[in-house]
Amino acid sequence: MEIVKKGNIIIEDLEFRKYLSEEKIKHRIIRLAQKIDADFTGKKPLFITVLNGSFIFCSDLVRALNMDVEIEFLKVKSYEGLESSGEIKESINTLPNIEGRDLIIVEDIVDKGNTINHLHQALSKLNPASITVVSLLYKPAAYLFDINIDYVGFEIPNDFVVGYGLDYNGYGRSYRDLYVLDNENMH
Repeated sequence: MEIVKKGNIIIEDLEFRKYLSEEKIKHRIIRLAQKIDADFTGKKPLFITVLNGSFIFCSDLVRALNMDVEIEFLKVKSYEGLESSGEIKESINTLPNIEGRDLIIVEDIVDKGNTINHLHQALSKLNPASITVVSLLYKPAAYLFDINIDYVGFEIPNDFVVGYGLDYNGYGRSYRDLYVLDNENMH
């Protein structure tokens, strides 16, 4: 159950405080779209959107682009509660033929990097022309791999965040702003 209290939100047993406003997020997405437009001029990249958390980010990102793109959705799960399980579950066989295509993986957040590493390895085996990664949020202090995160909305500390598509146990995705776990008000 979600309750708004003193500008904070409560999801199940945890309290979160506002971290990034919707306006700041949207402004940054426009900048990311401008960079992607410039880098992919004359190309028709295939956006592979990592579900569930990236659906709002991807929607806003592709609408800010000045190019026509193809979008596929890939259901990937690695989180349970506040921690990554380390086990990646996905169904890559649902994608169309990607051989020779420029791929852009759209992620909501990259922390340890297990999902990006797993997807990069799996997609590389299918011989795309290129694989690029765009993530709304990136936690450099937690990242464990050498795969480049090509486009980053915001670098953030290793804190747990919800809103703008990101969740805690399935809740909190619909908030327009981004909220960070308020450790001072833990329930």
